[in-house]
Amino acid sequence: MKREHKEEMKRRARNICLVVAYDGTDYHGFQRQTSPVVAVQNVLEDVLSRVFGDAVELAAAGRTDAGVHAAGQVVNFFTDGTIPVERVPRAVNSLLPPDIVVCRAFEADRNFSALHSAKEKTYRYRILTGDMPSPFICRYAWHIRQPLDLAAMEKAAEGLLGTHDFSSFRAAGGAPMSPVRTMQRAECSRDGRELSLVFTADGFLYHMVRNIVGTLADVGKGKLSPEDFAMILAAKDRQRASATAPACGLCLTRVEYDTAWYEPSKEF
Repeated sequence: MKREHKEEMKRRARNICLVVAYDGTDYHGFQRQTSPVVAVQNVLEDVLSRVFGDAVELAAAGRTDAGVHAAGQVVNFFTDGTIPVERVPRAVNSLLPPDIVVCRAFEADRNFSALHSAKEKTYRYRILTGDMPSPFICRYAWHIRQPLDLAAMEKAAEGLLGTHDFSSFRAAGGAPMSPVRTMQRAECSRDGRELSLVFTADGFLYHMVRNIVGTLADVGKGKLSPEDFAMILAAKDRQRASATAPACGLCLTRVEYDTAWYEPSKEF
């Protein structure tokens, strides 16, 4: 969006913030696409424009890729529409397809931006192990037939904590930005056949979580040691890391802001 257009939008009366959940399987990511390709943003903006009575252009906390899901995506937009904020989720959800849901709505501060005001984000990645896939979570988890060494994966993941140059886990094609990020949480847990990998940081690079997960999976398979993983991180070389994990297992679960009026989504 051009600067002049942004200023025009910001002259509208209200800044609305929404927490949104969606199944990204059937969408070409979150970011708006040109027809006939459909992204989550296309659908949301169309419905919000109908509900609020003016053209809506969203800013989002994260541009999730094709096939990636969200339980706590955050967006904001400026509008002159007068619908009370407490009525927004029901009004919007009545027009949305069932795989996109507005969970909460807030009257935001004038200077709030879902993207630029974010302090930290949390992603969860799910892996299903064992011979048999599951039709009930196949859209939301990466199926790996062989068992994974959780202890080795946990040890490797500990090395992600703190401030690092994450170039080894950065895919080509993303927006130009510093590869240095601070990771506050990097946890691996198991519940039966399912592994859950959770990462919280002040920001993430293009495909960063999926590249980390693909490399941690190779640690779990015994192809790499935790020490190998540490050397891959230190190398700052994408060629040293493993293949990118599939999009289906990834979910943006939570975004944090320093505002009194905002409540993040509870993790699904």
